[in-house]
Amino acid sequence: MIKKFREIVESDFVGTVIDTETVGSFCDQYSDSRRYKDHQLVIFGLINKHKIEILCAQGKASVSELVNETREILGQLERPLYAFNSEFERGVFFNNLGLKIGFDGELQFGRESKAKACKLLSIPNYDDPFFDQGRYCMDAWIKGEFDSAIAHNRACLLKERDILLKRGFKKPEELRFVKL
Repeated sequence: MIKKFREIVESDFVGTVIDTETVGSFCDQYSDSRRYKDHQLVIFGLINKHKIEILCAQGKASVSELVNETREILGQLERPLYAFNSEFERGVFFNNLGLKIGFDGELQFGRESKAKACKLLSIPNYDDPFFDQGRYCMDAWIKGEFDSAIAHNRACLLKERDILLKRGFKKPEELRFVKL
């Protein structure tokens, strides 16, 4: 079963910001899409000029349903597409959905953390229960604390929207896609 969250917002940008939450670990011996091969998509979130929409798999049995819904939604999103760390999103989508999704804008400058970018730009926490610590979101999802995981994703989307509005984006770096 998929838990869905939707909130009406008014944002002054064109396109869609995407943020995912996953469970799993990085394969740091790789510098290509295989780095994300052990990450399982568990939450897919987006924000555009009119809404926030979040889909959360409620347990491992629902992950395949989330994958199918995410695949369908990705083909309908308004461009340009943005992500804080688009390499992560692209790697997760490639390994979970079998899709090479192109992003138009990267919101992360260098290897900065989202917390650092938010502090620099005076962006609020937006009630993020994990204060930009994605690993705590992963733990919450594993424990079945889906509302907390959704609240974290909502906060990430609002923070990423604000980063986009306050300082813009850069062109994403290339990611080499390697089939397993």
